[in-house]
Amino acid sequence: MKITEYIADRIDRLPKGYVFTYADFMGEVKSKEAVIKALNRMVSAGRINKLSKGKYFKPEKTAFGELAPPQYQIVKDLLEEDGKVTGYLTGYSIYAKLGLSTQIGNLIQIGKNEVRPEFKRGRYKISFVRQRNTITKENIPLLQILDAMRYVKKIPDATISGSCFRFIELISQLNESEVKTLVRLSQKYPPSCRALLGAILEQLKRIEYLNMLKKSLNPVTQYQLPGAGNVLSTSQNWNII
Repeated sequence: MKITEYIADRIDRLPKGYVFTYADFMGEVKSKEAVIKALNRMVSAGRINKLSKGKYFKPEKTAFGELAPPQYQIVKDLLEEDGKVTGYLTGYSIYAKLGLSTQIGNLIQIGKNEVRPEFKRGRYKISFVRQRNTITKENIPLLQILDAMRYVKKIPDATISGSCFRFIELISQLNESEVKTLVRLSQKYPPSCRALLGAILEQLKRIEYLNMLKKSLNPVTQYQLPGAGNVLSTSQNWNII
């Protein structure tokens, strides 16, 4: 089988929106240059799209045009290393998923222990948020909630009161073990985030962790979250104004 035919056959088997590089074909093809040349020919023919230098994807075509790859696919090389999770989608990338915003833009934010300067990948801007907790596959959903609470003032197309209402819904769905982990992880977040979590847990009558959160806060510090009190009757107990 010719190199072009082999690559075309492999691509036909890939799911739509899957992002790949020349390295995905190097098991059977020894010439990097031949693979890149074949891929670029397929781009010119409109069979695949180029995301950025060295990265390609198989587009999904709809009546409204071609869809961009899922954000996970665009940055998956930044989220895992040798099979180990090293980062996760956060911020603007998950607000819609969490039901906090309807806006989906070209900014992809990633939580990592070690951050790097933001950069461009095709039409997307990739930026990083420092995560001080150890990142595991299991705790990523909880870290995403805490990140959204931390940046509640910056969620696009949303109000603080609306976001608080959604946080109550999300946290009420967590089981006992998950709530315990959420409180533990929150200890490495800013005090305002812990105060907001405390107010939400108190409203949900999850009182077993309130003392731990209270002890982690300065009793005289106030946290300005306008509108939170419209949803959280407990906000004053946590100096949220």
